[in-house]
Amino acid sequence: MANEQAYADWSLDFHRRLRKKRIPISGAMEVTHRCNNRCLHCYNNLAAGNRKAANAELTLVEYRRILDDITNAGCLWLLFTGGEIFLRHDFLDIYTYARKKGLLITLFTNGTLITTEIAEELKRLPPFSIEVTIYGHTRETWESVTKMPGSYQRCINGIDLLMDRGLPLKLKTMAIGPNKHEIGKMQQFAEKRLGLEFKFDTMINPRVDRSRHPIDFRLTPAEVVQLDLTYKERTDELKQFAARFNNAHIDTKGPQSIYSCGAGNQSFAIDPYGRLRVCVLSSGNWYDLRQGSFSEGWEAHLAGERQKKASQTTKCSNCGLKSMCGMCPANGELECSNQETPVDYLCRTAHLRAYALDLSIAPHGECEYCPGGSRYEEMVETAKRLKERFIR
Repeated sequence: MANEQAYADWSLDFHRRLRKKRIPISGAMEVTHRCNNRCLHCYNNLAAGNRKAANAELTLVEYRRILDDITNAGCLWLLFTGGEIFLRHDFLDIYTYARKKGLLITLFTNGTLITTEIAEELKRLPPFSIEVTIYGHTRETWESVTKMPGSYQRCINGIDLLMDRGLPLKLKTMAIGPNKHEIGKMQQFAEKRLGLEFKFDTMINPRVDRSRHPIDFRLTPAEVVQLDLTYKERTDELKQFAARFNNAHIDTKGPQSIYSCGAGNQSFAIDPYGRLRVCVLSSGNWYDLRQGSFSEGWEAHLAGERQKKASQTTKCSNCGLKSMCGMCPANGELECSNQETPVDYLCRTAHLRAYALDLSIAPHGECEYCPGGSRYEEMVETAKRLKERFIR
């Protein structure tokens, strides 16, 4: 336990020092926004056959130049995501070039386009990790989410191909209304039957074009916390996370930076069209890598984003739960059209989670969910009911 705490302290200190040096240690590349699924909750999917989008995507030559640039700038960890990455017929060429540059690579995929040839290539040059998203336990639930007949079996086949070759595979899902009743069975399928790590996420955003359609399917705060309490390992992880990070980021001296996360400080995102941004969710200011180098974009453009100061004080400014609730400029931008406006859904969920897990909440300004607030009693009563029902 002492060694684990020592490592946690070292890791936190290392990342603090890393942020001061502004090294782009990790990045995400969305190689396409096109996807062969049509998932209800997705924030950026376009139709697989969208030729206009395909023609606008970076070429292999452009990817090689950008990969040279990011590794020269110090990038070590790289995520390839989409859309569906394997819709690009040259994705393995992009991947192989990145892999040979020495990058530690994670692949996000829906698994449906994995073939024997793809699996063999990945075995020859294995990534650090492959994360396959599943959407249900039964075919009916799965395909009610993807809106694509046959996607269930194609993904299962892809998982089998990757497992047969011993590739570093993890399974995950987005917990939403249509599949929440199968989360436990998905976990059993992954962990008990396949012996794979499994995780679920409840964070559903509006689309990057500001459409609010995906949030029609996200869970209520009570449903989110119910899931937290149902899975003891998740509860334990949340408590450990809170002990390490709640209140850790607050700096009350002078105007705060808008970006308190690593976005634009030690990480970056590049969309399929060569636009360098602070993160994949941000639809705001970007730098065109077709017109300039990565180093110019990182040192000039993103430096400006990193240096932005908050123009107002909100209940989020000094809230120690912010690291747990997920509030960030991109979420404010997508849901409220303002980077600094608190997202009520996130605030409600974070406070309910804190009350249900008996986490301390330091005073952080006028807040309807804190003692004396207009919805405090309702929040505490809901937390009490959840604890009585789901804490064993």
